[in-house]
Amino acid sequence: MLKYIGKRLLMGVATLFALMTITFFLMHMIPGSPFAGETQGLSAAAKQQIIEAYQLDKPIYVQYMTYLKNFFSGQLGTSTARKGVPITMIIANGLPYTAKVGLSAFVTAMVLGILLGAVSAFSKKAWIQGLSAFVATIGVSVPSFLFALFLMYLLGVNLKLLPIMGLKSWKHYIMPSLALALSPIAMISRLTRSSLSEELRQDYMILALSKGTSYKKAVYKHALKNAIIPVVTYAGPLLATLLTGSFVVESLFTIPGIGSEFVASVSGRDYPLIMALTVLYGSLVILANILTDIISAMIDPRIRLK
Repeated sequence: MLKYIGKRLLMGVATLFALMTITFFLMHMIPGSPFAGETQGLSAAAKQQIIEAYQLDKPIYVQYMTYLKNFFSGQLGTSTARKGVPITMIIANGLPYTAKVGLSAFVTAMVLGILLGAVSAFSKKAWIQGLSAFVATIGVSVPSFLFALFLMYLLGVNLKLLPIMGLKSWKHYIMPSLALALSPIAMISRLTRSSLSEELRQDYMILALSKGTSYKKAVYKHALKNAIIPVVTYAGPLLATLLTGSFVVESLFTIPGIGSEFVASVSGRDYPLIMALTVLYGSLVILANILTDIISAMIDPRIRLK
């Protein structure tokens, strides 16, 4: 197990390094400059001074080596769009809000998705099957921002049950979490239903029941444990995605998270912030996939780690 984890970590580091390299060079290949709008009307000497301050006058490979040196020494630099503001401060201010909403959305999606999928797999009632199919269809077809607007109008404006803006209390988390969890709920319920239905028809279930094992015990000990593996595989990248936020949902509910920072950094060509947020997102995805593989192996001994 330790050898496998070590290999996966090395592969993750190599993947992250490739992501950093590709992002850096693609970012600098885009025509234009992060100071194109700010240097209008300035003298040539003033423009050159600004460019030299961020070392944009040097060859691209020199800028890349400088970035790697600063990155591995823990220096992420300052924002080009917000003069003098450290990148670490921007991330530290926005990440807690995004993480709290993302984690609540993840828990909501996992609980409701597994519950709905399991009930649909066990039940023979037509209305339950229809409800499961309806939720799956709505979750796949309705964008999160549209569902967020519906919740805001119904629960916030019409019924006045929940607050719309900010994150001041636990009630503020309900609508953003539901908006972000709608699509994952649909996906998790479908995975749980199909996987559990297939496991219930396996020979080992018939053998366990023939030996006198109760149906509930056989389902809990054998079928459910094996059926949950596809959900765990999907849950890893999902957690990383939700922890990095959704710009549209954060904007609708006025959440000062890093989702809006990511979009603003791209539109404003804020090179240091783009790189920092890309590395953060990539690190979370890589770590989530490694944890997913490890948990899957712990759940199902049939999975061989090589």
